[in-house]
Amino acid sequence: MNAIVIEHVPIEQLPAEWQAKLATPANTHVTVRIETETLSPEQQAAVNELEQNPLFGIWRDRQDMVDVPAYVRSIRASRFNDDGSRRS
Repeated sequence: MNAIVIEHVPIEQLPAEWQAKLATPANTHVTVRIETETLSPEQQAAVNELEQNPLFGIWRDRQDMVDVPAYVRSIRASRFNDDGSRRS
């Protein structure tokens, strides 16, 4: 198994999502361990089956969906106000 271990990493250098999950003080240092994952034969078979589904990737060529967050904001804009409340 290949692994990378990085010790004494200041928590503020981690991605925001990781920081939120750890919920520790800003001056904390952590050890980051990155390991290679492998799928079991059953998991790989499930992935292969999913990828064979004709609906897999159905919207990948849509030019209006290249920026997914912007696209979702645009379709929601007609239903929601800027503060997140529903329009009547």
